[in-house]
Amino acid sequence: MMKFFQPMLDWYAGMLAKWSLWVVALLMAVESSILPLPSEVVIPPAAHLAWTDGLHFLGFHLTGWSAQIGLVIAGALGSWVGATVMYWVSRWAGRPFVMRYGRYFFISPEKVAGAERWAAHYGAFGIFAARLLPVVRHLIGIPAGIVRMNFWRYSLYTLVGSAIWCAVLCWLGVKVGAD
Repeated sequence: MMKFFQPMLDWYAGMLAKWSLWVVALLMAVESSILPLPSEVVIPPAAHLAWTDGLHFLGFHLTGWSAQIGLVIAGALGSWVGATVMYWVSRWAGRPFVMRYGRYFFISPEKVAGAERWAAHYGAFGIFAARLLPVVRHLIGIPAGIVRMNFWRYSLYTLVGSAIWCAVLCWLGVKVGAD
């Protein structure tokens, strides 16, 4: 099994060595879009590498806690960028687009209606909670955009929820990586 994953791990380690926090932010932006890239494969390996070897960023060598804080910030900002794109595309395209073409992405009218009810009921706090849940976290911008949730509130709760999620994943990366 390791033969399969080793080339990907080597590529990621090389990208982290060269681009450090920029690649984390980019991959987290991808993770917060509709593309299936789990944050669990982005942040923990970066956290372990940052804790053991440190990261270079803008001419600085970050180690230990400063590297972990940098990862949390890069991850949260990257998540916000991806989530913002999802929000504005959904807000611009709106419900008619999703109702018409959603079936090609396994989004049924019932799912759209359920997501709209959920977003209307839980509002901005629902965004915060959803940013802490795997799978749901990268799609929450769609109903938020469709119901035209206030963008600044959406952004605030997305950033805070994403930062907490990235902090948990950093902690896991350091703890699990030590074993």
